[in-house]
Amino acid sequence: MVEMTESAYILGHCTSRSLVVLDEIGRGTSTYDGIAIAQAVVEYIHNSPRAAAKTLFATHYHELNALADVLPRVSNYRMDVLEEGDDVIFLRKVMPGGADRSYGVHVARLAGMPRTVVRRAQELLRALEPGAHKSTSSAPNEPQLTFLNTDDGLLQEIAAMDVESMTPVEALTQLYTLQRRATQTLNLGR
Repeated sequence: MVEMTESAYILGHCTSRSLVVLDEIGRGTSTYDGIAIAQAVVEYIHNSPRAAAKTLFATHYHELNALADVLPRVSNYRMDVLEEGDDVIFLRKVMPGGADRSYGVHVARLAGMPRTVVRRAQELLRALEPGAHKSTSSAPNEPQLTFLNTDDGLLQEIAAMDVESMTPVEALTQLYTLQRRATQTLNLGR
């Protein structure tokens, strides 16, 4: 609430002569709520003639990198890093372009988190974010979180269904079958 109150004040009072510095807007809520709020704030500042302030906007939401492609006054910059095996060296150099991944687990290790916590975080990250440990040359607009495992073709099967030609009973039967497969894929055990 404090973050949203402060952000609302800034948006209500900034002008084209303001310098706005925003850090991690939306961090205090769920990932998708946070992304939505952060993007809406960027769009508001960009599109509102009254509020078109010069803005520095720090975020870990990689999905927002795409805004530079659709909003002409948005530019992405990132802090440069050097990856050597499992080690990351933060170079403290600002570079053009958006970051394609976060280094939170590396920072946790540097901060002295217990090794068991860091190892477990790495395991969880691999499970949550396929490709999380690719080199920084991976696709910059790839979503940070992946919630559906599409290896079994479940989404492709849903997309190929001819729903309009199904009877209600056929549709319900197919939905039940797809739900069972999705449950097994996600290992929810229902």
